[in-house]
Amino acid sequence: MIRQTKDGVTLAVRAQPGAKKTAVVGVCGEGAAAQVKIAVQAPPIEGRANEALVNFLAATFGIPRATVELLSGQLSRSKVFLLRSVTEEQAKALLDIRTKK
Repeated sequence: MIRQTKDGVTLAVRAQPGAKKTAVVGVCGEGAAAQVKIAVQAPPIEGRANEALVNFLAATFGIPRATVELLSGQLSRSKVFLLRSVTEEQAKALLDIRTKK
């Protein structure tokens, strides 16, 4: 789900486009295959959901939008994002808070 890299962390995400609001709704899967489940308000049309996820992750982690990069899953619900300048500890702590709401 979260892996430390030399540039920051990678975050495995399972997107739910077309939701009522954009929010972290939990974790799906377990172990190495676990993904953060994020409901996103934007529809999965013309990259709108991907753009909304980038904006949401940047706001959630308090980092500039330009430091969030979609590495894989452009056309899939399963995606991997690179969050530059975020540590694994920061990501785990923040996501732990968000998934327990």
